Amino acid sequence: MTEPQRPTRTIRSFTRRQGRLTGAQQRALELLFPQFGAAIGDTLIDFDTLFGRTAPRILEIGFGNGDSLAAIAHTHPENDYLGIEVHRPGVGHLLLKIEELALTNVRVICDDAVEVLRRRIPEGSLDAVYLFFADPWPKKRHHKRRIVQPEFAQLLRSRLKPGGRFHMATDWENYAEHMLAVMGAADGFRNTSPNGDYVPRPDYRPLTKFEQRGQRLGHGVWDLIFERVS
Repeated sequence: MTEPQRPTRTIRSFTRRQGRLTGAQQRALELLFPQFGAAIGDTLIDFDTLFGRTAPRILEIGFGNGDSLAAIAHTHPENDYLGIEVHRPGVGHLLLKIEELALTNVRVICDDAVEVLRRRIPEGSLDAVYLFFADPWPKKRHHKRRIVQPEFAQLLRSRLKPGGRFHMATDWENYAEHMLAVMGAADGFRNTSPNGDYVPRPDYRPLTKFEQRGQRLGHGVWDLIFERVS
């Protein structure tokens, strides 16, 4: 008699900390998500239908409370932005910013970003992917939980257009070194840094309050941008 196969345990790069929703965030999820959210599912996203137009498409993974994504989208109305975040309070906060700024170029998914990339993002459909201040999982035994891994790099490669860019930022030097090593070894990418390491913060990425506080305390921030090559 053969034993039943156990399902493979998926290593996740996040923990679900739902937190408490404010009344405004709950209202946003109930009233604004149907307009600006994309429901969980397995069908490929038709970006032209989702946004009602054709434009450069940029995906942000783990947007936190969404302030930076809203600011970028407000400054660059020529682009369409899809944000993915697992924590509902952050999704509700971004929806409120979308309403406040009257943004029409932002859509939101509340789900695991890796699964969304695998199941819902068409190949060669993205002009850029942003990963800003992801959980660094600083303990060595937790490094396997870091989202930037060789398999993830190849998943991104398949979803980016040729010339599309993967922009990462972190305030943990060890994670920056990890990202640099993983992406530097990834087939189909080139580092846009002329020195083969880090790049200055591009103007389109706004400084977060946390980042500004860190700078006052002398903390470093590292930006990396890798381009998909054919």
